[in-house]
Amino acid sequence: MFNKIIKRGGRKGTRGDGAEPAARSAAPSSSSGGTSGGGAGGGAAGGAAPVTVNHASRASAPSPSSPTSPHLAPAAFQANQAAVAASQSSAPLLEPLPLLRDVAAADRPGLLLRKLRLVAALFDFSDSLKHPREKEAKRQALLELVDYVQAPAQGAGANGLARLPDHVQEALVAAISANIFRPLPPAMHETAAAIDPGAAPDEEEEPYLDPSWPHLQLVYELLLRYVVSPDTDTKVAKRYVDHAFVLRLLDLFDSEDPREREYLKTVLHRIYGKFMVHRPFIRKAINNVFYRFIFETQRHNGIGELLEILGSIINGFALPMKEEHKLFLSRALIPLHKPKSVAIYHQQLSYCIVQFVEKDYKLADTVIRGLLKYWPVTNCQKEVLFLGELEEVLEATQPAEFQRCMVPLFKQIGRCLNSSHFQVAERALFLWNNDHIVSLIAQNRGVIFPIIFEALERNIQSHWNQAVHGLTANVRKMFLDMDSELFEECQQQYMEKQVKAKEMQEQRESAWRQLEAVVAAKASGDDMVLVN
Repeated sequence: MFNKIIKRGGRKGTRGDGAEPAARSAAPSSSSGGTSGGGAGGGAAGGAAPVTVNHASRASAPSPSSPTSPHLAPAAFQANQAAVAASQSSAPLLEPLPLLRDVAAADRPGLLLRKLRLVAALFDFSDSLKHPREKEAKRQALLELVDYVQAPAQGAGANGLARLPDHVQEALVAAISANIFRPLPPAMHETAAAIDPGAAPDEEEEPYLDPSWPHLQLVYELLLRYVVSPDTDTKVAKRYVDHAFVLRLLDLFDSEDPREREYLKTVLHRIYGKFMVHRPFIRKAINNVFYRFIFETQRHNGIGELLEILGSIINGFALPMKEEHKLFLSRALIPLHKPKSVAIYHQQLSYCIVQFVEKDYKLADTVIRGLLKYWPVTNCQKEVLFLGELEEVLEATQPAEFQRCMVPLFKQIGRCLNSSHFQVAERALFLWNNDHIVSLIAQNRGVIFPIIFEALERNIQSHWNQAVHGLTANVRKMFLDMDSELFEECQQQYMEKQVKAKEMQEQRESAWRQLEAVVAAKASGDDMVLVN
């Protein structure tokens, strides 16, 4: 009787994971992402036959994270990892599988499904000693699948639908989803807040590198090869690479692993290029990521990669530009200058902004006024970035658009010229090294000279940095050579203004002296006694 109870308990234990089919169907609905990789192109091992996992003992996939953030809280992430490790404590069962090239074409769909079930198996890669044979079997299967998907159809009658039938494509996307769509570990600032709520995040801390990346890279490579393959029919694939799939990919851009973000950038760009039906949705979804970053969190790891994708998209916009694209510029791209972390992604942001101006020169006024709206007041390094971007925008600006914004623009440039931070003053003076900007200034010198002249004179008289002093003298001489009469007029106005300011100062000091005398006379007349 005792032996029967023991055996029954053992059988019940293996069935205890019987909820796995439900978990398997739910696994693709979680979210995560990946990066580029060149090492995934290798073929399957030539000798031993691949093996697959009997999924009767596979644990369910981790539950998806919240729709607004793919990161788990530190405590929740640790609990999730512990649950995954506990569920994978028993070694999965293996069965040998032949290579795809060794079976007949009619038997390949069934073999592909078995290999995809192996690829969908999840392992704990934080411990390299757990299930090494199973992990190696999965790696070999991934390599073979990558080669199979990227290989062109052979023979006159061969085609993509025959090589990857609908049910195989569905299983392929499900297996990819089970691997990449996972809860991300807590971000650096979240970990610091959990340890010490009052502590500031350490900006120099190394980013988290996923220990499962060698396998994740192959999964991402498999997804990329599937998307770019000429055998992939978008009419069929769009049923599996759908809007929900795209949203989960976008969630993964918040991964701290730069390798994963690089792959995600490539994959999403390829999806945008191939699936035309998804293009408006992808643009809108990226907009929503930007809105949440600008107005809510101001923390996101993948803004730069998303802007790189948009830079290529903007370059392909047709003219005349749609109102939707102009609203995207004014509501998303320009406000991206506001967050403190703009330096991290400013190069990509500046490229997107300049692309808009080059596409439609009439947007220059909107862009320049937007920059002035978010111009930093106390952050000097951010000011230097803004001045560099301003120069690129002005290079693509036409005279008519320049005249609309030149007054507020050069008032701000004048403040930058007088900045006590020498890098800001230098960068502002370097604008006069650009021939196009100088020509715009020369055409409107009657308006610009009086605005900028006072700032130049202040630098000549009192700026502490010798390099700024020398550059100011060069710009001043350029103005003199450009229009000597206007220069003398501006100089005369400046001198008159200085005299008036000196007179006002003397009057103010005289009024204070008279007031002090009246107070002193009143105090002595009333015999006031001052006690120290």
